[in-house]
Amino acid sequence: MTHFDTLIKHGLIITAADRYHADIGIKDGRIVALGQGLEGADEVIDADGLWVMPGGIDAHCHLDQPLGDGAVMADDFHTGTRSAACGGTTTVIPFAAQQKGQSLRAAVEDYHQRSEGLALIDYAFHMIVTDPTERVLKEELPALIEEGYSSFKIYLTYDDLKLNDRQVLEVLALARREGGMVMVHAENADCIAYLTELLESQGKTAPVYHGEAHSAIAEREATHRAISLAELIDVPLLIVHVSGPEAIEQIRWAQGRGLRVYGETCPQYLMLTAADLDKEGFEGAKCVCSPPPRDKKAQEAVWQALESGVFQVFSSDHAPFRYEDAQGKKLHGEQADFHHIPNGIPGLETRLSILFSEGVLKQRIDATRFVALTATNPAKIYGLYPRKGTIAIGSDADLTLWDSKARVTIRNDELNHAVDYTPYEGIELGGKPVLTLCRGTVVSRDGKPTAPTGHGLFLKCDKPQPAKPRGTAKGF
Repeated sequence: MTHFDTLIKHGLIITAADRYHADIGIKDGRIVALGQGLEGADEVIDADGLWVMPGGIDAHCHLDQPLGDGAVMADDFHTGTRSAACGGTTTVIPFAAQQKGQSLRAAVEDYHQRSEGLALIDYAFHMIVTDPTERVLKEELPALIEEGYSSFKIYLTYDDLKLNDRQVLEVLALARREGGMVMVHAENADCIAYLTELLESQGKTAPVYHGEAHSAIAEREATHRAISLAELIDVPLLIVHVSGPEAIEQIRWAQGRGLRVYGETCPQYLMLTAADLDKEGFEGAKCVCSPPPRDKKAQEAVWQALESGVFQVFSSDHAPFRYEDAQGKKLHGEQADFHHIPNGIPGLETRLSILFSEGVLKQRIDATRFVALTATNPAKIYGLYPRKGTIAIGSDADLTLWDSKARVTIRNDELNHAVDYTPYEGIELGGKPVLTLCRGTVVSRDGKPTAPTGHGLFLKCDKPQPAKPRGTAKGF
């Protein structure tokens, strides 16, 4: 009879497909048994009355990412993964960002140096491609995909990041040949620049006008354009951080035509609105992100898309800048024009609890869909399944135990990130993660980190099956 390192007994197991009561036997960091009445372990965890789910995968977050404009992110791989673990997340996938003129491999090597020995939970890297030179497209990117960096992000906005349509086509063609998954930040750069100049000429420079400059129409156009370019090449595509009905309509249209277009949204589009950008003084800067929060109607459209299956992934887009910091939100002072405010809000630790409370407990989505959105689908889309994202024999023992009856109020002074605020301060939620295990080791208990620094391992990602083309285009 197998002697287990850890047994989790009496819990209600919930995966993306099933709900059932069983014990979980863990040995050497992996799940080795599922059954009734399992016995014999060094440690026994009683999960009676708790829901046992796969640990969350936050597939879109930014940690210690070099920016080049003087801004500095508050969270590195230690504080960021500590925060993630305490929120029930066991894997994060942040971005190794290429700077224009820099090799892509140099960006990946730099990111390994930034992460080495710091993470409490496991992590992989996406890449950000900003300078698709011939060397990058012919040598570096194909080799990196083979080495386990099988996903990368491209931008249609930001002057230091954006690609033109020809560059996008070349990158998409490479992804089709090499089996990589492409993520797209879809906003029309010229629309945003035009509206920004117009607003500034009228003296409208406060944080609230960030939302007007980043029009939903600009997001809709860029989403449609990205989908069209991907259809031409016949390659799957994932549209990240979708904010409202205009872009959702484009994704739903593409999916209805049989295109392999995936969608991702984030907590800010469920919980925040444009009114949060219009707070007294400079306070609205705390909620400046791109795309920006829209209105209540947009929130409802995002919920409907989560319910109906338009979205496959729910991520935080954690981009942590301190508010009271000359290298953070106040990089250019409290009188800064909106387009000089560093973009992004924190959310690693609160992501799962928000969707659990507002989605599962309020019956907008069921618990199996929660698992799919927050763990299983990201694992499949980014080449980590079935090692991650499920509860199955042979999978890593990445597990989060939830108390569905608990009540909590979000307070920044109780969170574990290195940011001096949360945009969700004071929001009351139902349910909370009470215990999180990464590869069988308890990494957080009751919202406090318990794992040693460096417990987290770097993960090489397989070429994901969802990145395979339909096979309708020729010559690419």
